[in-house]
Formats: sequence, C-alpha cells, structure tokens
Amino acid sequence: MDEKERHERGMAKRRKVLGNEWVDRANAKKTAFNEEFQELITRYAWGEIWTRPHFDERTRRVLVIGTMIALAQWDEFRLHVRAALAGAAFPKPTSRKLFYNKRSIAACRPPTMPSRKPPR
Repeated sequence: MDEKERHERGMAKRRKVLGNEWVDRANAKKTAFNEEFQELITRYAWGEIWTRPHFDERTRRVLVIGTMIALAQWDEFRLHVRAALAGAAFPKPTSRKLFYNKRSIAACRPPTMPSRKPPR
C-alpha cells in the first residue's frame, strides 16, 4: 500500500471512529505548524494501526480508552468515549461499567499524579 492509499484508508477510519463533524473541525484547524503532524497521524495511526485486522473495532476502542486512563490523557479519553457512545459501539449500561470503572482509574491514575512530598 502506498502513502496515498494509507492516508485515504486512515481518513475513512478516522471519520468512522470519531465522526465526520470532529474530523472536519480538526481539518479546518490545520495550520502550517501542525499540518504535517495531522497528515502523519492520519496515515500512520489511523491508516496503519486502526486498519490492522488483529482486533475488531470494539476491542481497539477498549484498548485506547484504557490507555488514555493509564496515561491520564483526559481530553483524548473524553473524545474516544463520546465517539464510542455516539457510534453505538457500546450499549449504555455496558459503557458506564467500562468507561467509569473506578478500579481502572484507581490502578492507573496514581502513577501519573504529582508526588505530594519531594523524594529524599
């Protein structure tokens, strides 16, 4: 697959996962500074990683959401949770259990929190 095809597949997957409205807004905000990065993300993350056959879309979403919890990337976490709910990837009762699992947040969040006392 060439770079153009990878970009086209990536854009199609990005639109499917995040929604046209989100992608259109992101594209409208491209600048000379971030355009190359946006193109790279579309080709590599969306066109290469998200299109691999190893996981179905639901499993991939769960992995991404769990990773965002572990890394305390709350903006990306909210983005992927909203997209999953809007796309009906998860039924509402299941999503509440999955997305707001206190054990996941308790297990992953503390390592990313600043220390209260400086190390000795």
